[in-house]
Amino acid sequence: LVLELNQVVIPTYGTVPDQQNLHTPEWADFEGKPDSLFFSDGQRRIDFVLVYEDETKKMTHKRSGRKQQKRKRQVYESNLINNGLQLEATRSVLDEKLIFVKVHAPWEVLCTYAEVMHIKLPLQPNDLKTRDSAFNWFSRFFRVDENIIKPEQEFFTAPFQKEHLSNFYIQDKDTFFNPATRSRIVHFILSRVEYATKNNVKKFGINKLLDTGIYKAAFPLHDSSFRHPSTDPDCPSERYLLYREWAHPKNIFKLQPLDFIRKYYGEKIGIYFAWLGFYTNMLIVAAVVGVGCFLYGCLTKDNCTWSQEVCDPNIGGNIIMCPQCDKVCTYWNLTITCESSKKLCMFDSFGTLVFAVFMGIWVTLFLEFWKRRQAELEYEWDTVEYLEQEEQVRPEYEARCTHVVMNEIIQQEEYVPYTACGKCIRMTFCASAIFFWILLIIASVIGIIVYRLSVFLVFSATLSQHINGTEAIRKYLTPQTATSVTASLISFIVIMVLNIIYEKVAILITDFELPRTQTDYENSLTTKMFLFQFVNYYSSCFYIAFFKGKFVGHPGNPVYWLGKYRNEECDPGGCLLELTTQLAIIVGGKAIWNNIQEVLLPWVKNLIGRYSAAARSEKVVPRWEQDYHLQPIGKLGLFYEYLEMVIQFGFVTLFVASFPLAPLLALINNMLEIRLDAWKLTTQFRRMVPQKAQDIGAWQPIMQGIAILAVVTNAMIIAFTSDMIPRLVYYWSFSVPPYGSHSSHTMKGYINSTLSVFNISDFKNASKPFSPWFGNQTTCRQVYRDLRYPAGHQHQYEHNIYYWHVIAAKLAFIIVMEHVIYFVNFIISYVIPDVSQKTKSKVKREKYLTQKLLHENDLKIVKKTMGNIADKIIKRVDSTFRPKAE
Repeated sequence: LVLELNQVVIPTYGTVPDQQNLHTPEWADFEGKPDSLFFSDGQRRIDFVLVYEDETKKMTHKRSGRKQQKRKRQVYESNLINNGLQLEATRSVLDEKLIFVKVHAPWEVLCTYAEVMHIKLPLQPNDLKTRDSAFNWFSRFFRVDENIIKPEQEFFTAPFQKEHLSNFYIQDKDTFFNPATRSRIVHFILSRVEYATKNNVKKFGINKLLDTGIYKAAFPLHDSSFRHPSTDPDCPSERYLLYREWAHPKNIFKLQPLDFIRKYYGEKIGIYFAWLGFYTNMLIVAAVVGVGCFLYGCLTKDNCTWSQEVCDPNIGGNIIMCPQCDKVCTYWNLTITCESSKKLCMFDSFGTLVFAVFMGIWVTLFLEFWKRRQAELEYEWDTVEYLEQEEQVRPEYEARCTHVVMNEIIQQEEYVPYTACGKCIRMTFCASAIFFWILLIIASVIGIIVYRLSVFLVFSATLSQHINGTEAIRKYLTPQTATSVTASLISFIVIMVLNIIYEKVAILITDFELPRTQTDYENSLTTKMFLFQFVNYYSSCFYIAFFKGKFVGHPGNPVYWLGKYRNEECDPGGCLLELTTQLAIIVGGKAIWNNIQEVLLPWVKNLIGRYSAAARSEKVVPRWEQDYHLQPIGKLGLFYEYLEMVIQFGFVTLFVASFPLAPLLALINNMLEIRLDAWKLTTQFRRMVPQKAQDIGAWQPIMQGIAILAVVTNAMIIAFTSDMIPRLVYYWSFSVPPYGSHSSHTMKGYINSTLSVFNISDFKNASKPFSPWFGNQTTCRQVYRDLRYPAGHQHQYEHNIYYWHVIAAKLAFIIVMEHVIYFVNFIISYVIPDVSQKTKSKVKREKYLTQKLLHENDLKIVKKTMGNIADKIIKRVDSTFRPKAE
């Protein structure tokens, strides 16, 4: 590709013209047409805009630096003109220091680069009959009005070739290359034109010029204001239509005009909104089932026998619990946990088990159906063979290609940026850096755990904990609740701070890796960022779900962290409610923070900019200057949008057994997210450079990994975090003889049989509470269900037979649930093909037409050129093989 560009497209590449040979842009004054998208002649369309500050008007003391910047810019613009682009410069209306350089790509340049970039363009209209879906009658109520945004005509396409120009579907040269394609071609040129050579190293590309401040901005134009249609009759006002029919809040229940979004913003943004819309639609089913399971829990909570026993003054009121920390904690009454036990009945019910199994299957259905949808979009948007044919090498990679190696495939020498040894060193360094940051996150999680252990002592000593107290606040503000909420808030703040730091570190590491293409770059950055975010966001949830309260010993022999801090215990109902609290704070706080960061801040910045501009002047402002005062989209584009949604996808799937309403909250959030992202793109940001994208990239395997892990985590949450398995074991085995005394299976007596008995005389001096014991009772009950023999038993404080039955049941449950769900998912993956039959037919038809129009027509041209010679050869061949009887 580099050779092709050097020899064909950019003949002056690598040379710096002398001062007298520099080409300069045309100069033109603004003619007072605010919606014009053309040069001053009204004929040449503006495909890109470059903005710089006039060096002669800069208030800086470094004159030599100003001259050097001006020289680089002049060389760069001259090389752009040498490459066939046409430039026109206009001074700003509002700020005389700013110069806007408008760029236009003529027809010949567009054709040349379309062939180099292997851009697919229309051959002929799609002649395959499409069968209407059975759901079309229903979905038409939610579709955009086709009289306002007309459906895009479908074409069979092929990579553009200048020599076959007549075979392509060209009705009008001005519209054959749409604005998005024109901008992409111009950006391709801007990214590869040189502006200086230093120490035999070429410096080129608009990105470096932007980073060094030589240019202040570079962007394609929006085609109109989002508030009203363009006054220019040649402008289609697509931005206005997108805002009115897509980004406006009134369209929250409408389907998205994906083809129109793709046409205006390019395939990369189109595929994001297609995925987000598909994910949101699939959440509707999950939300309905989740709400049903939650309502089942609400309806059956009054029949929750074990909760009734906790709240019963004759049962729970007579159970005295052992202190939950050393010395400062006191004895307490089980009825204190009455309210939390009632809440737990809503979440820790049989419906939760059904929902966890359902979500394990739902996530596979979502991924399989998305593959089919993605395959349809790949064909419809001409990205099926994008990675193999069209994607170009990153300019940063090209600039470092100094080592010569032999390409084993083409058996030719090629330039690469580093040797095999150098690549190995880079990968080792990057892996070490990532590992260090993950260890840093784990250290922060350990710090939060130490905080929880230490602050629990403070809350236990300060909050009112009298056994006979009746304060209303004591029901809700327990030491466990206070510790959990404050720790969750601190954890959220730590997560946000580490995110900001690691974001910059991940970009530096990926830049050092030097990936070859933009897709490779984004996939590498995606993997690093998600790995970090996974540990950052989910580590505290994994701790609460699978570690808290699991290794605590018993009151007479507690386990200590670092030899000092007594390990945390769960409430008698388990840690499920605490896990739900942690999820609610992190997910809710994350959503609020992201909306402030992504929507509110750009809106405030633009508002301040508009007011300051209005204060300076009441003049008519051209379209390019209006767009300049919008916010830049950023180098990573949609990366953070994907990251936000995939992290949410993890919360919805990984820990859904603890919170069945998670899909409903995600559904509501996503319905708003689609419109907020659309509003942000159409009103607050400059138009993105349209980019190709075949799929959602590295996010696909990441979600598949989450789907596999979700089955395991939900099975383990039900087994180890919830109290479902111990209750089932008690109901079926230990409530009846030989272990129980009831005549039939029942949950009565469950609480009394699962809270182990401890003799207070066995407390060690280090953990003996300061508060004196009352009454003549000599025992207290263990807070968590560790199921041990009571004091006085020959195996006192050792695990009893009930404990081993429960452990066996938990392991059996995990194995059965995992294998059933994985087997069902395997069947689903096998039955649902990744590409539908309709899409396969379209692909085959397109390949046939490409071969027929572009290759068989060549034979006809050769035959026509040869004329009579060809006819004679054909006749001689026919006579040679004609049967003798003739």
